[in-house]
Amino acid sequence: MTDRAPLPSGPIRRVVFLGTPAMAVPPLRALVDAGIDVVHVVTRADKRRGRGSDLSPSPVKQAALELGLTVSHAVDDVLTVPCDLGIVVAYGALIKPHVLAHVPMVNLHFSLLPRWRGAAPVERALLAGDTETGVCLMRVDVGLDTGGVLDRRTMTIDDTTTADHVRARLVADGTEMLLAACRGGLPIEVPQSGDADYAVYADKITPDDLRIDWNAPASRAVRQVRVGGAWTTWNDKRFKIHDARAVNTVTSAPGTCRVIDGRVSVGTGSDSLELLSVQPEGKAAMSASAWANGARPDGSTFV
Repeated sequence: MTDRAPLPSGPIRRVVFLGTPAMAVPPLRALVDAGIDVVHVVTRADKRRGRGSDLSPSPVKQAALELGLTVSHAVDDVLTVPCDLGIVVAYGALIKPHVLAHVPMVNLHFSLLPRWRGAAPVERALLAGDTETGVCLMRVDVGLDTGGVLDRRTMTIDDTTTADHVRARLVADGTEMLLAACRGGLPIEVPQSGDADYAVYADKITPDDLRIDWNAPASRAVRQVRVGGAWTTWNDKRFKIHDARAVNTVTSAPGTCRVIDGRVSVGTGSDSLELLSVQPEGKAAMSASAWANGARPDGSTFV
């Protein structure tokens, strides 16, 4: 463990904020609305975020500029401003030891630590079939999400919960928890604990993680759809599936499509996957029945 600046006692009045994606914007705005002085914001560098060649600022940078806050891309900039605490929300990089030695920092992490440390905790929880997740207010340490936990909130994951729903709920809960800690003082830090099966890492999601394996059970495909970005190929082109459900009947071999009474289903290794909303390559999202009316996919194969 590196030498770390001690956490402050009592209410928090001045903070530096480190964050990058859209899910970090609500906590930043809430801090400002609560009257906490956000003296500096650090975010990742501008990058190409669409098909154009122009660089675009991160969602946090856009919000910070709208709020009239000072914003930069260098973490070391926090060493030059007086503050009580650094607050990290999905910043996207480890904080170096020399910074932690001078600025006490806490982080909102969107899992029940030590489960799903790392880059994609929400997505990994859904793909693994976890029935519970949550958000932790934790001490920032030199390791990857290894610091002690100060507070946590939990939520249940059911068979219909999507990644978007989890993010929205955990951002709201985490923001509420963060504001309470700033107003009333930081809770006592408790070391993380859990066995080897529980304490796993949330590697970044890749396209292969979201490609549907039709030989796997339909329940696995549904979890991929709930994460967002699930895909397969049809007629040698990428085919996205935005909404689907497992059906407790086997209507065809794995990967084979059947259209019965306007309902589109695909065989899997266990049960069938009924397609509800799809997006063929080069087209807008549409209902599966509308797609089937034009594409006539009955008997064709997804790969």
